[in-house]
Amino acid sequence: MLHASPSTLGADLRALRKSRGLTLTDLSDVLGRSVGWLSQVERDKSEPSITDLRHLAAALDVSVSMLAQSKAVDAHEEGFVVRSGSRRPIGSRMSGLVEELLSPDLTDDFEMVYSTFEPGSEIGETVTRPTQEVGYLISGKLDLTVGPRTFTILPGDSFRIRGEPFRWANPYLAPAIAIWVIAPPVY
Repeated sequence: MLHASPSTLGADLRALRKSRGLTLTDLSDVLGRSVGWLSQVERDKSEPSITDLRHLAAALDVSVSMLAQSKAVDAHEEGFVVRSGSRRPIGSRMSGLVEELLSPDLTDDFEMVYSTFEPGSEIGETVTRPTQEVGYLISGKLDLTVGPRTFTILPGDSFRIRGEPFRWANPYLAPAIAIWVIAPPVY
């Protein structure tokens, strides 16, 4: 059985689809495309158009830029090393949150994200996801509410969220920068 290499668009699409509990049929129905076409895209036998990428991104709730391979990667490092200038943007940049994928791809049991919470930003609504998440604050301060408890996270502090509803806010003057590990991947 042929499998796409871990760092391909097809492998990322398959990982995203599975992380959302979607079958090939489910996603192809949403896209209005055949199961065969989607299967070929996931196996890197067919390349989606820009319009297809937009529809895939919307259906999987990720940005188009997350799906696009923006920078060339040294073949020797592919799947092992992500250079700081080659991080892929993920998420929607909503609420003043800028996220970049630190993991080489989305095929592992977890993803590692570099998150920048802009000054004065906050998430618009409480989030609950079927994940386990651990974060480590590098700089700035971040207010985090997990369930009924609210914490102010400082540089060097870490935290865990296990499927509980959570919110974040950075009401401070400096950006808050965190490394966030999420299992299973959500982007």
